[in-house]
Amino acid sequence: MSFLKTPLLGLKADSFRHPLDLEATKALQQIPGLDMVVRNWLGPVAEQVFYVENIAASVLVGKNQLPELHNLLLAACTTLDIEPPQLYVRQHPAPNAYTFAMRGKQPFIVVHTSLIDILTPEEIQAVIAHELGHLKCDHSVYLTPVNVLILAAAALPNVGAFVAQAIQAQLLEWVRCAEFTCDRAALLATQNPKVVMSVLMKLAGGSPKLAPQLNLDAFVAQARAYDDISKTELGEMVKAARTAQLTHPVPVLRAREIDRWASSQEYQLLLQSPTHKSTEQALPQGGWRNW
Repeated sequence: MSFLKTPLLGLKADSFRHPLDLEATKALQQIPGLDMVVRNWLGPVAEQVFYVENIAASVLVGKNQLPELHNLLLAACTTLDIEPPQLYVRQHPAPNAYTFAMRGKQPFIVVHTSLIDILTPEEIQAVIAHELGHLKCDHSVYLTPVNVLILAAAALPNVGAFVAQAIQAQLLEWVRCAEFTCDRAALLATQNPKVVMSVLMKLAGGSPKLAPQLNLDAFVAQARAYDDISKTELGEMVKAARTAQLTHPVPVLRAREIDRWASSQEYQLLLQSPTHKSTEQALPQGGWRNW
């Protein structure tokens, strides 16, 4: 099976960025001093800590180390028109993947073994492409405070908690919106919505034993039914309360968004266009994010 899909030469982030991501990013840019705090305080410390901790406890993937995973990475990078970052595999019981981009250094992706254990090769590529989406869209400048402020609140109960509470809600809202964009990157790389939705289904209720038994059609129906909750004011309030403190939208909501976008003219035109142009503005790097 070939994992290299139609290359999207010249693909720009703005051509697939979710509108909620764009709106939330503009709101974050209005927070006074946030960029300065990230570059001068959070960024340098987080970069060193996460980089050293990662290379000490993970396996670097390459042509001579887990070559099948290496080929999945290269194929996704070719399709999304992005330079390959480093890819690491880490032994961990929680199914997860994350990205870290350091200023002036090569970015890297980490995938946990427990996530690999429940996914097919195509689904692993979807996870890798999702993380590539964070790099493609320069999400990293705001991913640093999302993670480090949580650590600061624990280490510095007074100062850290004050700063975290002041902008936590807005940061969490942004990162949830950014996840929608990166799910789109996963779809562009695999060019199969069922693959992306299957990953989300397995994240919601998968295990090495259960994953082969899961029914994707039933999960998609479940995702569509989630919309019905919004038909009442109480239902909408319950949904908002359920997601307010999460760093990711709930899996059924992400699946519903992919289901919709895969049927859109916007998505079809992206696959048909030989070249892609945009006037996007790049953001500085320096952060990581979970799948």
